[in-house]
Amino acid sequence: MKIRQIVMPYAQAHALPRLKRKKPKKPFLPIGALVRLLSIPTMMKTKFSCDKSGLERAGKGPYLILMNHSSFTDMKIAYKIFYPRPFSIVCTMDAFVGKGWLLRLMGCIPTQKFVTDVNLVLDIVHAVKKNNVSVLMYPEAGYSLDGTATVLPRKLGGLVKKLGVPLLMVKTEGAFLRDPLYNCLQLRKTRVKARVDCLYTREELENATVEQIDAAIDRAFTFDAWREQVAAGTLITEPYRADGLHRVLYRCPACGAEDKTEGKGTDLICHACGKRYTLTERGTLESEGGCEFEYVSDWFAWQRDCVKQELLDGDYKKEWLVDVALMRDQKGLYMIGEGTLVQDKEGLRLTLSDGTLEYFHSAKIAYTLNSEYHWYEIGDVISFGTRKELYYCFPKDKGASGVTKARLVSEELYKLLEA
Repeated sequence: MKIRQIVMPYAQAHALPRLKRKKPKKPFLPIGALVRLLSIPTMMKTKFSCDKSGLERAGKGPYLILMNHSSFTDMKIAYKIFYPRPFSIVCTMDAFVGKGWLLRLMGCIPTQKFVTDVNLVLDIVHAVKKNNVSVLMYPEAGYSLDGTATVLPRKLGGLVKKLGVPLLMVKTEGAFLRDPLYNCLQLRKTRVKARVDCLYTREELENATVEQIDAAIDRAFTFDAWREQVAAGTLITEPYRADGLHRVLYRCPACGAEDKTEGKGTDLICHACGKRYTLTERGTLESEGGCEFEYVSDWFAWQRDCVKQELLDGDYKKEWLVDVALMRDQKGLYMIGEGTLVQDKEGLRLTLSDGTLEYFHSAKIAYTLNSEYHWYEIGDVISFGTRKELYYCFPKDKGASGVTKARLVSEELYKLLEA
């Protein structure tokens, strides 16, 4: 999938009129039927199955539906489960580029990732209360990098209380294994299933506190795709299953070197010390002479601990030369030139080479930032900004740690500042 790119100087792009907010439409069911029809081949290939017992406990809709975000398969799964029940989906703004009219007919609600957006709450309330339809959210917003849950926004329970409708959780299993973000969009053959649970009925919400709801959501979003694979006995036999794995596992546990790992075929090798790790068909890691971590998720968690210690030591600073893009409206992604991105304990500083833009993004603003691999086939990306303008930075250096470590630093720094 690609996105329309428009080359334009920053000053000109910045001067463009802001997109006017529109209230979400009630989903046009024939469009939903078409999406459901187009999803059939994927559902058949993955032998999809779903336990919908939570729907019976929830009773009559509309609902607020939360779903873990693993891959591009997620939307197809949602339509398989809930169609013909009408529902709106909270989508990132870039998804609307070039097809905003279609997504509005589907009832989709645009927002910016990891940006405080009061209008989003108003739009969700409008969809539920006025349009009388359910709303589907991926509260993680970004895809999982390592097969475990990403950081969730706090006080999501406040929205749940405000809506007062049953809270459903859709947890998928196998979707990440089929299409992990690191694996260069190469699909693997695996079964996918889902379970719909009712976290709260209308009656239960009346006596629940925001803190209790948040805690229940946190518990629901506790999972590990690698351990689930082993438990289910699922085998991923594709010979490219470790392609791109260095994007996730960028630091060698044997020698501590960063940006020296390379995932290719079924192996991940550190070019600094020569140690080789094999990602087995069953989803574990093996290495001659012993393996420091059995699971990718445990290795990733160790990297997070390393980042935290680096921040506590006070010596973290990273600088990238980047191609910079701006999201201003739904007409396209505005490519505004080259620049420099610096991340340190204060936050992010973005400067265009021609001096027309200097933007500081405080570490206190958001609990994370958006990091993705091979974004719209342009490249690995780090994005952040405000509700008015969102900046997309594509590092020219293809070092393994780039966008992954940037996200970890953002999350761990926010925790330290909030402590």
